[in-house]
Amino acid sequence: MNDVAKVIQLHDPQADARRRSIPQRLSAPRPVTSLVEHRAAVTPPAAQSLSGLVRGTLGKSITKTADFARRRLSGDYQVDEFGFDEHLLTSVVLPALRPLSNLWFRVEVSRMENIPEAGGALIVANHAGTVPIDGLMLQLAVHDRHPKQRVLRLLAADLVFEMPVLGAAARRAGHTLACREDAERLLRSGELAGVFPEGFKGVGKQYADRYKLQRFGRGGFVAAAVRTGVPIIPCSIVGSEEIYPKLADLKPLARLLGLPYFPVTPLFPHLGALGAVPLPSKWYIEFGAPIPTDAYEPEAADDPMTMFEVTDQVRETIQHTLYKLLTKRRNVFTG
Repeated sequence: MNDVAKVIQLHDPQADARRRSIPQRLSAPRPVTSLVEHRAAVTPPAAQSLSGLVRGTLGKSITKTADFARRRLSGDYQVDEFGFDEHLLTSVVLPALRPLSNLWFRVEVSRMENIPEAGGALIVANHAGTVPIDGLMLQLAVHDRHPKQRVLRLLAADLVFEMPVLGAAARRAGHTLACREDAERLLRSGELAGVFPEGFKGVGKQYADRYKLQRFGRGGFVAAAVRTGVPIIPCSIVGSEEIYPKLADLKPLARLLGLPYFPVTPLFPHLGALGAVPLPSKWYIEFGAPIPTDAYEPEAADDPMTMFEVTDQVRETIQHTLYKLLTKRRNVFTG
C-alpha cells in the first residue's frame, strides 16, 4: 500500500507573489533628511508653536534693537525746540511703561473719541499717587489707544527739570515747563498738551483725602487755551490714589532734601526699596466731552471772572466723573 504524504502549505505562493509586487518604498521608513525635520518629528505641536513664538519674538526684538542702534548712530532722528525726541519716546520710554500699564495697573481707557485726531487741545486731569506716575500712564494711554497715536506733551513743575537726570529725560520724552509761554507755543503749533492744575497739592495729599480735588490754581491753563482757541478736555483718573497710600509727611526731612513732601506709606520707608514698589491697583481713565474756547475773544484770558467760571466748570466735570467711576468700582485691586 502506497501512502501518499499530505503536504500542508504554510504559505500561499500567490499571496507571497502579490506581496513581493508591492513597492518596497511604501513600507520602508521615511528617512529623516535634516536635523530640523527630526526635531519637528519628536516635538509635540504645542511645544513647536511655543518655540516658534519665542523665536519670532526674539527675532523681532533683535531687529528693533538693531534698527534703534542704527538710527541713533547715524543721527536719523529729530529733536524739536523743546528737546523732544520722538524716536526715543516710542522706541524706549513707552515700551518700558507698557508692562506697568497693561499687566500691573491694567489700565482701562474710555471715551478716547473726545480727543481730536489733529490740532491743538489741552487735556486737564486730576493728579495723585505720591509719585506722579499718573502722568506717564496718561501719556502712554493717549499714544496707544488713540487712532492717530498722538503724543501727549505734559506741562510739569519746575522741580522736575531742576533734577539732573530726570529733567533731561522729561524733555526727551516731550514734556516742558508748566508756564504760559511754553503752553501757548505747544497749543498754537497743534500739539496735544496735558496739565495737572492741582500740582504738588494733589499728588502729595493724604490718603484720607483721596479723589477730593484740590484747588486748581489761578486758572492759567484756561487762559492758555482761550488765547490759542483750543478745546479743553477734562480727564478723570481712578486708581492712582492707591499705589502709594500716603499716611504721613516727614516735613523736616522734606525741607532738608528740598522736596515738597517726604511721604510715609504702609511700606515706605521702613521696607526700603521694597516699599518703592507701587501697589497693583486697578486704573480707569476717562476723557470728558471737550469744552470749546474758540467762542471767547483772546482778551477774555485777562478777565479773572471768566477764567474762574471756565476753571470751575472743568474742575466740577472732573470731580463728578471721579465720583461716577468710584461708584462703579467694587474693589481697589480687582476693579
